[in-house]
Amino acid sequence: MSQSPSATRSRPSPADQKAVAGLPARLVEVWAAHDADGFGELFTEDGTLVLPGVYVAGRDEIAAFMRNAFEGPYKGTRVTGAPVNVRFLGPDVALLITEGGVIAAGRTELADADAIRASWLTVRTDGGWRLAAYQNSPRDAR
Repeated sequence: MSQSPSATRSRPSPADQKAVAGLPARLVEVWAAHDADGFGELFTEDGTLVLPGVYVAGRDEIAAFMRNAFEGPYKGTRVTGAPVNVRFLGPDVALLITEGGVIAAGRTELADADAIRASWLTVRTDGGWRLAAYQNSPRDAR
């Protein structure tokens, strides 16, 4: 994972770097459990989730969206993702770029067509680092 030059100016602590970079692993965990409420907890109260064709605002609404998704199109799926870049924009805000995607039910590996890159705008809250905004798009040009 690389850091941009501006990241070093903010001098994030190793604990903050680890917490922000650890968010994708937390998402993988709650997805594996198909835990919609746990997924929602990754976000701030007013967080946003943007996927191709989808815009959901608010932690409770994100959890409800994922509850329906885990019972429908995401049933039996797994997700993978890893940090590519992290940039601290200030002491309480970081931008994380990841690469990964949803592994279709019954598959063992991520199909190239399902690979994505995502932007995670993260903020420090009383409950730790959370997502203020998440957006992904296909990794490859279509």
